[in-house]
Amino acid sequence: MQSLASRLMPLVMTLRGAKRRYSSAERTLARVNERREHPSPWAPPRGLARKVRIEETAVGGMPVYTVGPLDGTASRFALYLHGGSYVFQIAPQHWTLIADLAASAGIRFTVPIFPLAPAATAATIVPEMTDLAAALIAEHGARAFGLFGDSAGGGMALAVAQQLRDRGFPPPRATVLISPWLDISGTDPRLAEISPRDPWLAVPGSRAAGDLYRGDLSEFDPLVSPLYGNLLGLGPITMFSGTRDILNADAHRFVDAAAVAGVDVDFHEVPGMIHVYPLLPIPEAKTAREVMRHAMR
Repeated sequence: MQSLASRLMPLVMTLRGAKRRYSSAERTLARVNERREHPSPWAPPRGLARKVRIEETAVGGMPVYTVGPLDGTASRFALYLHGGSYVFQIAPQHWTLIADLAASAGIRFTVPIFPLAPAATAATIVPEMTDLAAALIAEHGARAFGLFGDSAGGGMALAVAQQLRDRGFPPPRATVLISPWLDISGTDPRLAEISPRDPWLAVPGSRAAGDLYRGDLSEFDPLVSPLYGNLLGLGPITMFSGTRDILNADAHRFVDAAAVAGVDVDFHEVPGMIHVYPLLPIPEAKTAREVMRHAMR
């Protein structure tokens, strides 16, 4: 049975005006311009330092955080790519999820604060994130490495997984995709069916953000829409999706394509859940996080 907290989440999102921001290209682009003039803070909330060890470094001028167990030991390592339609900064709920998994599962996360579109696009960001993932695999081994991403970060994570394979690296121990955005084109006919029930995302604004991210690339290029890329040899994938999320359409198409490619996908679809529900303060998120811990064990 769906929890009361999760049943209230659509109302919370409506009151926050979440969907309104994506209801038109103009509103989304106005929000992007506002954030370019007044950037959101990206540092982890201060309170998390009581739960996990946080360190900040820089890679090529890009801030990169590591978040791991307080005692400094870790048995697993992971790269986390945050969502935000490729145009919005990492948010507190991302840090909360990362810290929870780091403390409870002994995972040391690498969290890059990658440059946002339109200042940077997929043609440069995906290779840079692949470089980070490759360095972690080289240091710790693929069997100890996980690749995580939510929403737009989930799409980027799948693109990185494809790039790692193309570079000759073995697949990660686990690739965890949370409500991933795998096709920026907005052409799936199911989007029109799901959109009225989604209290958060809408196609017009999403497409506008996706256009900024793709730059000169086609909207069907695997760097920006990895659903159209080669899925062979990607290793095990754990994926979460709710039925009140327009990106649920991407999830179903991916499951079908992965089956054809022989990719093992542990798909967790929960009726009534909204976008990135495992990041939200609801009981269903606790269940999803236990699945993530199990995937990395």
